[in-house]
Amino acid sequence: MNTASDQRLYQVALTLLPNIGAVLAKNLIAYCGSAEKVFKTSKSKLERIPLIGPDRAESIVKANVMAEAEAEMKFIEEYKIQTLFFTDKDYPQRLKECGDAPMLLFYRGNADLNAEKVVGIVGTRRATEYGRELTEKLVEKLSSLNVLIVSGLAYGIDIVAHQASLEHNLKTVGVLGHGMNTIYPSQHTSVAKKMIAQGGLLTEYKSTDEMSPHKFPARNRIVAGMSDAVVVVESKLGGGALLTANIANSYNRDVFTFPGRTTDRMSEGCNFLVKSYKAALIENGDDLVKAMLWENPPDGKKAKPQRQLNLSLSEDEQKLFALLNEKGEVEIDHIASETGLASSSLAAILLEMEMNNIITSLPGKRYKLI
Repeated sequence: MNTASDQRLYQVALTLLPNIGAVLAKNLIAYCGSAEKVFKTSKSKLERIPLIGPDRAESIVKANVMAEAEAEMKFIEEYKIQTLFFTDKDYPQRLKECGDAPMLLFYRGNADLNAEKVVGIVGTRRATEYGRELTEKLVEKLSSLNVLIVSGLAYGIDIVAHQASLEHNLKTVGVLGHGMNTIYPSQHTSVAKKMIAQGGLLTEYKSTDEMSPHKFPARNRIVAGMSDAVVVVESKLGGGALLTANIANSYNRDVFTFPGRTTDRMSEGCNFLVKSYKAALIENGDDLVKAMLWENPPDGKKAKPQRQLNLSLSEDEQKLFALLNEKGEVEIDHIASETGLASSSLAAILLEMEMNNIITSLPGKRYKLI
């Protein structure tokens, strides 16, 4: 194997370690430097790593997971699946911000998972004609903005969102609650194949991980985490779509929903989200685009003149000011990428500059100069 394949092998093996979830695995990487070095670090050094201790250190040293990791690598190579480790640049950076983000993702497709605009569309598996029509019109509106549409490939609103995206030449990604060795539900296999050529399939589960009900709520956090905004089209109270909305709120994502009649069971959840201030009400795609400040600028619009600032700024603040001065409105992920600032430092600088009335925050975690 070449070096890159070696690294992927150890990254897969790291996910197979007993009693080591994503948080502890990231901790191990931070202290050891790479997945490979985790397996080559002595027990005495491992047990001194915070939250690891003697028992976990011993289980790491004695773990016999390489054969299983090699089998997974063969599957990955056969089906041309990408592995996205959380330190890779192609890993969804929005998702990376979330504390419970998967350490490793498996991806088959051709979409940019760090597209400029990403919308998650979710809803009931028992979509009504009203819900299907809302979904189709929403996707049609977003097609002019080159939005990446993310959903869960499930019955109902999910599959309508994927199909509408394909119809309107938008890339769309389905997040799976199982490994890539199967498609669930099987009736969506033909759509999934089209998505691989126009978007893709994404999962945190290995090929040997079978579908089970408890995995789908975990799947929902990926839909929420990699999106700028989550739209709940239809949902009953207690539905999976409401869980996705709650997760999105916990991630500080923008959440929107369509209202329905008070007597419609499949609108109960949507109406509840609005009543409880957990989602903003929209009636159409235009409302979403305006709320996210995604309107296309008019043709021939002149560039804003470059601003000068007389205040004394630190070197990092000057970087941020220059970026916003040049680009206008910029998402926080792009700010972090362009400036190279760590998330904790960037958050403090943004807050300081906002308090000094230099910048202002906008929906969608975007910032601009005042």
